[in-house]
Amino acid sequence: MKVEKLPDRCALAPLFASGWELVADRDAIRKTFIFRNFIEAFGFMTRAALWAEKWNHHPEWSNSYKTVAVVLITHDANGLTELDVKLARKMDDLAKG
Repeated sequence: MKVEKLPDRCALAPLFASGWELVADRDAIRKTFIFRNFIEAFGFMTRAALWAEKWNHHPEWSNSYKTVAVVLITHDANGLTELDVKLARKMDDLAKG
């Protein structure tokens, strides 16, 4: 299924307000989540992974102790799509607990 790039960049404004930022030299967004400990960070990744799998949209991410660094891009579109906005919002919600 062909996925189209995000037609309206206004959808990114609320994400920028919550700490997401554009990645230099890529049509992607990133955010670093910091938790109280490794268990909370890993729990966040586990919950996010279930949604990513359900939506067939998988992040680029890494974990170091209590920190989770996330980059979202739709590889099939070589840029940002509604899927990235949707997953970013979900990750923000999941990080709140």
